[in-house]
Amino acid sequence: MTDVMESVPPCLSASEFAASLRRLTADWPHPAADPESLARRLRHLVASRLDRIDLPAQGRTLARWQRLSDIAALDLGLAKLFEGHTDALAILAEISRLGRYPATARWGVWAAEPPFARLTLRQASGRTGALVDGDDVVLDGTKAWCSGAHALTHALVTGWFEEIPCLAAVDLSQPGVQVTTRGWAAVGMAATASVEVEFENVEATLVGDPEAYLRRPGFWQGGIGVAACWWGGARRIGETLLAGATPGDPHRLAHLGMVDLALYNGAARLREAAAWIDAHPAENAQFIALSVRAAIDDMVATIIEHAGRALGAAPYCRDAAFARMMADLPVFVRQTHAERDLESIGRDLLQRRQDDKAPLPSDASPHHGWRLMS
Repeated sequence: MTDVMESVPPCLSASEFAASLRRLTADWPHPAADPESLARRLRHLVASRLDRIDLPAQGRTLARWQRLSDIAALDLGLAKLFEGHTDALAILAEISRLGRYPATARWGVWAAEPPFARLTLRQASGRTGALVDGDDVVLDGTKAWCSGAHALTHALVTGWFEEIPCLAAVDLSQPGVQVTTRGWAAVGMAATASVEVEFENVEATLVGDPEAYLRRPGFWQGGIGVAACWWGGARRIGETLLAGATPGDPHRLAHLGMVDLALYNGAARLREAAAWIDAHPAENAQFIALSVRAAIDDMVATIIEHAGRALGAAPYCRDAAFARMMADLPVFVRQTHAERDLESIGRDLLQRRQDDKAPLPSDASPHHGWRLMS
């Protein structure tokens, strides 16, 4: 962590955040239905300093994830943008200097690398030598899956300097930045408008040294923060089921019991992961990140199935908040790579068994074996 920590504004207290959240819950009973409404909500969160949340791996990772999940329970589309914004702040604090950029900037992290959209990066005119954090660079190409492009002022984008992966910070107000209408036809998460953005001769600033973005401990730590958002959206669906439960409906109560079990198990995985990250802030959290994300993915599927079977068609058709959550959450959770992630977990376990037949010490890995005690 660089000395930029000194320039990170203080977080809102738990009581301040809770009071603001109560007001927003009253003001925004339904998730935003369109991109402009979502943009207004993000502007409000940033202007109200609700984005001042704890950085990961600093001893309060669970508090960070709690706030992400709270925003997700309010509005999943908003959580998608809020998580990206707060992740960008954490990245800048970890490998660069947050103070280089406006305090009121609204950030996204656009790091998808599909084969049909690639961003190239070159040194600014007159620059020579090896690239280092803070260097002026120029971007060209197309970036896909740019969530909230309509709502943001700045973005962290991945790009390629020859064959070297890099990360750059870009002001999106430049004339060479073109937000298109291509690439997003989903009904779920429609308000995020995760479209393609074109860059032509756009000035940017290198963030961290080349390859630092992927190598930093925060890469996988941040990946679990997204799962906390999925958990928050599932919690909102569970709350709808709880609100409609009555003692005289045993079938609905059985579904409610299953939802409670699923949410509790998902929360336990997040708590365990947060504690491990805070105890091992510099360790590679890939295994635990993939494991937690897969567990929350499974939890979401369980809750959607049981809530839908318990409540029937009525809330899908008459409850705008429930209908939006049930449409948004399956799209959001598909950020996981499903069986590819499960395969990676399995291969990791097999490799460890082959490398060392003896039990691993508890501080050597996020996976402590199939035991009740690590």
